[in-house]
Amino acid sequence: MHPIITRARNENRVFLTEIEAKELLGQSGIEINHTVLAVSGAEAASVSREMGFPVVLKIASPDILHKQDSGGVALGLQNEAEVARAYDRIISGAKRNSPSAQISGVSVQKMLPPGAEVIIGMHKDAQFGPVLLFGLGGIWVEVLEDTALRVIPVTRRDTEAMIKEIRGYKLLTGYRGQPPVDTARLAEYLLKVAGFAGSYPEIKELDLNPVLAYPDGAVAVDARVILEEV
Repeated sequence: MHPIITRARNENRVFLTEIEAKELLGQSGIEINHTVLAVSGAEAASVSREMGFPVVLKIASPDILHKQDSGGVALGLQNEAEVARAYDRIISGAKRNSPSAQISGVSVQKMLPPGAEVIIGMHKDAQFGPVLLFGLGGIWVEVLEDTALRVIPVTRRDTEAMIKEIRGYKLLTGYRGQPPVDTARLAEYLLKVAGFAGSYPEIKELDLNPVLAYPDGAVAVDARVILEEV
């Protein structure tokens, strides 16, 4: 069992924080947007200065899964003063909206250039076991429900087919002057997630959403991991 999972088990948690999930998934070889935990506005400002602006702040809590909906996200912060104010606003909002939530602080990460947003995930089906998922990411996964599924284990041919199956595939191949994204890297990431799921049977569900896909690579911006209950 991985030390991160062991710690969560010892704390009777089934949800990993974003930072824990990213650290765990980053070991699979998937490129993850580097994220640092800050426990004060001053620390968040200092971390942001070292990273370089603009940055993103997000509430760090295993009990708050929908960070955007709860006002726990601040985007495009351009200087230390903005970061410090955003930190206080996020923490106070989290305490007000989720008074019983365990709050670790705020995660700080570099704001990346826009890219095509996709989701790569896995969930355990009661009948079929681990199932791999791919689709358009961000809010689109909930609005359009445009996803492709495969029962794990999968092959490279399977992951390439999954990408082409979604209705939004045209958006990934270059649309209205936009460059095509690196679908070969996305197929590779799907394979890595499938292998990762097999290595850690304690994981019930995981998703990387969004993964920002570019013409020459892809980076996971957010990550979520849910463990099996014991």
